[in-house]
Amino acid sequence: MTVTAGGLAVNAPAAQAATASTTTAGVTAGTTVTASPTTAVMSATSAKKRTATKSRAARQAAKARTAVEVAKDQIGDPYRFGGTGPGSFDCSGLVQYAWKKAGVRIPRVTNAQYAGIRKKVSFSRLKPGDLLFFRGFGHVGMYVGKGKMIHSPRTGLTVRVEKLSGWRKASFVGAVRPGA
Repeated sequence: MTVTAGGLAVNAPAAQAATASTTTAGVTAGTTVTASPTTAVMSATSAKKRTATKSRAARQAAKARTAVEVAKDQIGDPYRFGGTGPGSFDCSGLVQYAWKKAGVRIPRVTNAQYAGIRKKVSFSRLKPGDLLFFRGFGHVGMYVGKGKMIHSPRTGLTVRVEKLSGWRKASFVGAVRPGA
């Protein structure tokens, strides 16, 4: 089977020609099929973009899963103002530590984390690993899915998973997706 694209004739491999010996999508073996160069280039380009986008999204999702698991491994560790772990954390130190272990560098403090991470996310589009900001960027936690977040709340408490309802939902000011 010979395929012509943009004036260039290309012979299909023998295995493909053998399987295409009967009509395939209205084209019989030995028939010349032509495609405009623009259509062929556009199709190839859009296919590459879709693949790149899927790959980027898949890589981000894998890193997010790692960050969530690292954060969950810290459950029970005490809050310490300025703590960046291991062993004790403040809110921004916990999320920075978890994402660093997942291979993504993020800023140290909450307002810099929100400002420095480009991908902003609405509350309705949260995915595990997203960072949630509260009270005028005075607090940050990490979304873990199913309406819950993990965070290091305040002095005297430990890293924990809590539901996003009531006051937390009302004081939500924004979210970002690291590694996107």
